[in-house]
Amino acid sequence: MTFEKWNIHDFPRGTAISLVRSGYNYLPAVVLASRGIGSAEEAAELLDRSTEKLLDPFALKDMDKAAARIQQAIDSREKVMIFGDYDVDGMTSTCVMLEFLRSCGLDAGYYIPGRDEDGYGLNNTALDRFARDGVTLVITVDCGVTAVEEVEYAKALGLDVVITDHHECKNQLPDAIAVVDPKRPDSSYENKNLAGVGVAFKTICALAGRPAIQRLLDRFGDLVALGTVADVVPVIGENSILISRGLAALERTKRPGLQTLLKESGAEGRRITTVSVGFTLAPRLNAAGRMGKPELSVQLLDTESLTEAERLSQELCRLNDERRDLVTRIYDEALEIADSAEVPLILAKESWFQGVMGIVAARISELKMVPTIMICIDENGIGRGSCRSYGCFPLYAALDRCSDLLENFGGHEMAAGITIRRENIDAFRQRFTACYQELSGGPSIPVLEVDYEIIKPGLLTLPNLEAMTALEPFGNGNMPPVLCLRDAELTFIGPCGTGVHTKLRVSKNGETFDGIFFSHAAGDLPPRGSRVDIAFEPQINEFRGRRSVQLLVVDLAGTGERQITEGHA
Repeated sequence: MTFEKWNIHDFPRGTAISLVRSGYNYLPAVVLASRGIGSAEEAAELLDRSTEKLLDPFALKDMDKAAARIQQAIDSREKVMIFGDYDVDGMTSTCVMLEFLRSCGLDAGYYIPGRDEDGYGLNNTALDRFARDGVTLVITVDCGVTAVEEVEYAKALGLDVVITDHHECKNQLPDAIAVVDPKRPDSSYENKNLAGVGVAFKTICALAGRPAIQRLLDRFGDLVALGTVADVVPVIGENSILISRGLAALERTKRPGLQTLLKESGAEGRRITTVSVGFTLAPRLNAAGRMGKPELSVQLLDTESLTEAERLSQELCRLNDERRDLVTRIYDEALEIADSAEVPLILAKESWFQGVMGIVAARISELKMVPTIMICIDENGIGRGSCRSYGCFPLYAALDRCSDLLENFGGHEMAAGITIRRENIDAFRQRFTACYQELSGGPSIPVLEVDYEIIKPGLLTLPNLEAMTALEPFGNGNMPPVLCLRDAELTFIGPCGTGVHTKLRVSKNGETFDGIFFSHAAGDLPPRGSRVDIAFEPQINEFRGRRSVQLLVVDLAGTGERQITEGHA
């Protein structure tokens, strides 16, 4: 990604000074001020991660009906089936609900659909099987809100359905016993951005009662954090509390599956952050669903056997290696097509593998800075696509305008999935492009928002960077602070690993800092000795027991090559 323009935020110096006098370290104080926090009271409210701020689960529409029907099943010892999804959010949702119901003495099972053979969401074949097996209640997690016809079919089979989901709703809701989804049009629930696992967790909180919330967070917080971070929902408000508490639970997790996965992935003994989850744990758990074996991740999270956990963790890591190879091949093919395609990007091919379409779409969307849809077409001419938005483009709304050309679609404004016939792809591309031009105004100049320009490089110390952790957890809606140094000297530059990434070193005013620039080759950057402007996320690097300041480079250019303004986004 190359930013044509940097916008370095200005902020009231008096506010920053007031925050410092209230006890905040200087660096987090200026970042808070640059993000519009006007007082110590506002800062305290923003950074409060106490469980008392969690919203009442019964404020979710239909939660009373869902809790009553599930409690009836518990009391009557009914046979219950949990219907999940094949991504991390869906798998962790499944495990949260499964473990809680079993702890209540319920005969509960689970079903994770296969990405290729079943597709997303409820399906009639699975419902037939549930009815034959004596199931009386189906609880969906991370899916179901668009399953109008499937719920009618379930009712005809004598199955009750309780839906817990977080995806966008269509015009008609399923006629289920309960439809619990914060995105319901008639919902007044404050947090519209719960992940699927967040909705599942709120459901068990409703069943257990408010006094049990802390106990439930201690027991299930690790799973809640995993699913919430992996689904890239906004890390603000209630979500930030769930993630913060959940990451702490993840560091001390007793689950053999997570203990072994942390060890196998090299994260054991390190501080767990949203980055750890997003780039280390989630890809390995997701690999099972992407490679057609979603049950492996649920088995890993559910097992109580250390031996079984070790075997499953090794298998997931192996699948993740296979997934990486597939992504590399398909990404290269897609990028070649994208380089000459019109925007937004709607790319389709027969030989692509459906399981990794979402990853490739996300990468190309970030690189090209436009919404991207990747479609894999099977031998019957049916295309299954993964869609990723960019910026503030309302992806789901655009897909809704194209619904007559689609066999099915679902998701939310940032990510979605579609099913489409081959013969409709060209018409879909034309209409979706028209929607893009109308709703977004077309491509815009890529702008990097910089929280603060470091005038005195001596501020970049370990204690100051440690103080920045008060602003965590980071993620969508609360991005890691981006700082910049201008007119620094590039004193070292060299390849990292296979040469895809670059190690570098910059100096200014007698201070020297090591940095790493991912996905940028050394040959594409200014030569050693150049004067450069560098934008970065400050990090603490831990290597062989030594801790040091490291710059995770976001953008770098020769001094004066970027257009720079001051103000706010």
